[in-house]
Amino acid sequence: MSAVAHSESRLPRARTRRWAAALAFGLALALVAATAEIVVDGAAGRSALIPLSPHIAGWLAGLGERLGYRVFLIALLVCCGAYGGLALLAHRTREDAPALRERSIIALVALLHVIVFAGPVLLSTDVFSYIAYARMGVLHGLNPYLHGPLAIRHDPVFRYVGHDWWKVATAYGPLYTLLSYPLALLGVLGALWGMKLAALLASAGTLVLIWRCARARGLDPATALLLVGANPLYVIYGLGGAHNDLLMMLAMMAAVSLMLVPSPSGRREAGAAATIVAGGLIKATVAALLPFMIVSRRRLAPIIGALAVAALGAIVSYLIFGVHGVDLISALNRDASFVSSDSFANELAHLLGKPGVFPVDHALLKAALVLIVVHLLWRTWRGYDWIAASGWALLAISVTSTWLLAWYILWPLPLAVVVRDRRLLTGTLVIQALFVVHQLSPLLAPVK
Repeated sequence: MSAVAHSESRLPRARTRRWAAALAFGLALALVAATAEIVVDGAAGRSALIPLSPHIAGWLAGLGERLGYRVFLIALLVCCGAYGGLALLAHRTREDAPALRERSIIALVALLHVIVFAGPVLLSTDVFSYIAYARMGVLHGLNPYLHGPLAIRHDPVFRYVGHDWWKVATAYGPLYTLLSYPLALLGVLGALWGMKLAALLASAGTLVLIWRCARARGLDPATALLLVGANPLYVIYGLGGAHNDLLMMLAMMAAVSLMLVPSPSGRREAGAAATIVAGGLIKATVAALLPFMIVSRRRLAPIIGALAVAALGAIVSYLIFGVHGVDLISALNRDASFVSSDSFANELAHLLGKPGVFPVDHALLKAALVLIVVHLLWRTWRGYDWIAASGWALLAISVTSTWLLAWYILWPLPLAVVVRDRRLLTGTLVIQALFVVHQLSPLLAPVK
């Protein structure tokens, strides 16, 4: 091919790169602006979307109006649309989409995190339950595994706790409870900032590990970072609510990172299993990874590591919290009986003409989950990627749960971006999209 023809062939590609760069910039700007809209309006005053909270975002006062459902949902849709567009662009080569270079993606994710961190608590009162359980143990000498926040109703944090949890003892692992105890000494405001900072640092650590895992598996780390760190549910619901699920995901990805480096002695496998158990002592869901890890390796090392940390955790929990600090199964069974309006089981029941979820439905859902997990374990034994199988298991847990919250469907996302089975990522994003669609009913209501 002549030099002239080669030069002419490069012109369309250069024009495509410019359009891709302009589109990427516009989508990133829309994502940042919509996120900032939610945060700024959320700081304007309490609404149905902003829980009663100590005033922690005074520097944003006067910049927006009180956040309503319509504005929030429109902003959320903009976030989702921009995120989807960026995700599609990120799958193109860097030559075709130079605007999606590593530095640009890191800057975008960092900016989204800073915006949400600087704002109020979004969409959930859970963080005040964390603080209440900590203050219960440290300041009032009560066992949070025996009492609900109602036992400290005269404490200043009680007015911020969601009424659904007033009589409910903590369902979180003893390690998380102990980690939260020092924050009780900082007062309600100090503890709230401590929780927000812990969520921010946990998210940053998770994203660093995602980058490392993606690179180790021959995947584009920048794309993996974008798909998690700019995900609207991850940023607005997960980080915005300062949920301890972010700490759980940090432990999850630390274990995955350890397993990706071969270890003839088995030390890394033992450390990874120990990390999973430690994560389970924060929030039990992450323990779902352990059987897949063990089946994939077929070695004693992960079993020994898991048993060692489990035994240590049980001893410490029993000494500090008594038998109720060890019996997490009862707490999980209690919470599994709850039903949320967003759960797929609840929606399916309504589609079938039923008023809600009955006990027999709970039993059927548990049976379906067991069958799915057994099938995934069999596939893992046959050679299927244990990380992908773990992601499918976490996705199945969230879909079959009758108590579904937005941050629950974030669990498989970090795993989905570091595996080659793109079906897991597609399935996770589809479930998230269905959750968002379910939130849109207020947009259909007439404006008053």
